[in-house]
Amino acid sequence: MTEIIKYELDQDGIALLTIDFPGKSMNIISEQLLNELSDLVARISEDDAIKGAVITSGKAGSFVAGADLDMLLGWTANMQDSNVADIYAKAYRMNDILRKLETCGKPFAAAINGLALGGGLEICLACHYRVVADNPKISLGFPEVMVGLLPGAGGTQRLPRLMGVQPALPFLLQGKNMNPKNALANNVVHEMAPLEDIVAKAKAWINGGGKAVQPWDAKRFKVPGGQGAFNPGISQTFMGAQAMVQKETKGNYPAAVAILSCVYEGHQLPIDTALKIESKYFTSLLMGDVAPNMIRTLFVNKQAAEKGAHRPKDIPPMKTTKLGMLGAGMMGAGIAFVSAMAGIEVILLDREQEFAEKGKAYSEALLTKRVKRKKMTQEKADGILSLIKPTTDYADLEGCDLIIEAVLEDVKVKADVTAKVEAVVSKDCIYASNTSTLPITGLAKASRDESQFIGIHFFSPVDKMPLVEIIMGEKTGDVALAKALDYVAQIRKTPIVVNDSRGFYTSRCFGTYVVEAVNMLAEGVSPALIENCGIFSGMAVGPFAVGDEVSIELSYHVGQATQKALGDTYIAQPADNAIEKMYVDLGRKGKKNAKGWYDYPEGGTKHLWAGLAEHFPLAKDQPTAEEVTNRLLYRQAIEVIRCYEENVLTSPEDADIGAIFGWGFAPWTGGPLSMVDTIGVQKFAAECDNLAQKYGAGFAVPKMLRDKAAKGENFYS
Repeated sequence: MTEIIKYELDQDGIALLTIDFPGKSMNIISEQLLNELSDLVARISEDDAIKGAVITSGKAGSFVAGADLDMLLGWTANMQDSNVADIYAKAYRMNDILRKLETCGKPFAAAINGLALGGGLEICLACHYRVVADNPKISLGFPEVMVGLLPGAGGTQRLPRLMGVQPALPFLLQGKNMNPKNALANNVVHEMAPLEDIVAKAKAWINGGGKAVQPWDAKRFKVPGGQGAFNPGISQTFMGAQAMVQKETKGNYPAAVAILSCVYEGHQLPIDTALKIESKYFTSLLMGDVAPNMIRTLFVNKQAAEKGAHRPKDIPPMKTTKLGMLGAGMMGAGIAFVSAMAGIEVILLDREQEFAEKGKAYSEALLTKRVKRKKMTQEKADGILSLIKPTTDYADLEGCDLIIEAVLEDVKVKADVTAKVEAVVSKDCIYASNTSTLPITGLAKASRDESQFIGIHFFSPVDKMPLVEIIMGEKTGDVALAKALDYVAQIRKTPIVVNDSRGFYTSRCFGTYVVEAVNMLAEGVSPALIENCGIFSGMAVGPFAVGDEVSIELSYHVGQATQKALGDTYIAQPADNAIEKMYVDLGRKGKKNAKGWYDYPEGGTKHLWAGLAEHFPLAKDQPTAEEVTNRLLYRQAIEVIRCYEENVLTSPEDADIGAIFGWGFAPWTGGPLSMVDTIGVQKFAAECDNLAQKYGAGFAVPKMLRDKAAKGENFYS
């Protein structure tokens, strides 16, 4: 008796295997599923009464979403107690099961009713015939590279053998998906049919004498488009692919190189040998640092955050139905758009009707693009746009259950707006500020009920950035937290929860990336070396480029405000004078006036400003790229640890999710605290001590880090 795979035998002798994982919205490949699939393959192959089998899913719109990532992490969780052979055996097991499926002598067909990713698609490719539902929203693909892995159940071998090496590489290296029409054109599936017919079509193929032999098991099989190390087309493909992989990954993502190696070696060999090579590379990635860190942060912990890991358990769901959005500038307009997209009525309020209308026009422009690209009907776009009401009248806010304020970053202005809003809305309405720097506790003092006041900090552009930073003031209550988390879930963003402080978490720590780059510039380090080290470290953007995007003007004002707030405790650094010189003396504000660390020639390509050499002369001795990279990454990590020590952060999970999705910290590390654990807490502390001696208090080791180093503890248990 099986629990995950339902078994039915029809009167024609065809077994229907319906995968339906109990208690989950999507099917995933677990140890139990593998056990059941293995048993059923053996049963079908040995029973003469069974003609063949069809594999489908009992989940609407989803076939199989891939492997259970917690299972994969579990294989290496206690690696010191395991050995390579044990992990390899686990990694090879699915390859072995699927190979038995396709060589058992009985025809297997896949009836693909929805999304089939990773191991889900690999199950399909092992079947001798594949019918997919005619639905353009269905995605088929191999996203494993996104978590530092490769398709480990035959994906790197079967896909090139079906569609050719060159066409297959983008799907393997970039994690690109294909829709049913693409899959049919690429020979990945054999047939496309209406959803209600796919099982019948699969059975008809078996009844019609479908052959239980894969193309690669037939004599004289050749990979479409050519194969072999001496094939001119193939050799050129791999030369070009290797160069492109290095350009895109900067050498930080070993999975891409491993995929290339799998395809290059495997496509020249018999399939059985090729699958063993694939499992070898899969094992090496799983036993490395990059894949486990990426899996933990980018998927396991991210999904936990999105499912309400921080949500108070005893408070009923608090769906937002009517949002009051105060301020229709860039942030307010973006928040209004994502809220309306989630079906929430939005009152978009600004001090002048013209400004409010302009804020709504932002949504109209984004919706128009979607309609033109045929991602949305005009009728649906009109319905979404109708949810946004631009106004200047505070009375229109009546009935709002959530207010988000994004007005001028001035305490007095915000206090005035708070009073006007609370004169209209009910006492149950939750009030949130989108401020990125002003402490929530201070802003909440203008509210009639500080327990109902919370920070909801978005990132720009709101429609593209996935993270929302929720900030708890000193008196913020559980109801406000639950409301904020439920709202973030409605708009399908990823939340982190932090405690109040100046700059909160993301703004405070992100700033150190730019400041440390400017420190080095002021010391005479080559700006090109600094910028390239930032890029090659895996950061989303180089420090000077992102400094221009944020604006040198803002960096100056934030620095001035910080110095004023900290008074005598503020520790000056070389960047202070350098930023002041750029903004005050030279009038270089950043990208906003086309003059910053970069120059922005009209109609040309931006480039580092040549005048930097005059104002910040190069030192005779330049540091190594490794030292520059360490200063950029370690300075951020030290600030993250300080936030954790000061209880701004309450978990390493929030630290790493916020860093990667908030300001673009190098994803391959799994985040700053994952990076510290990987380096080794003791080693990291020692290296920071050396940097502090040479470059100052920015690298001073926090007590929390010192204590963990002394005890041999990691940030993640």
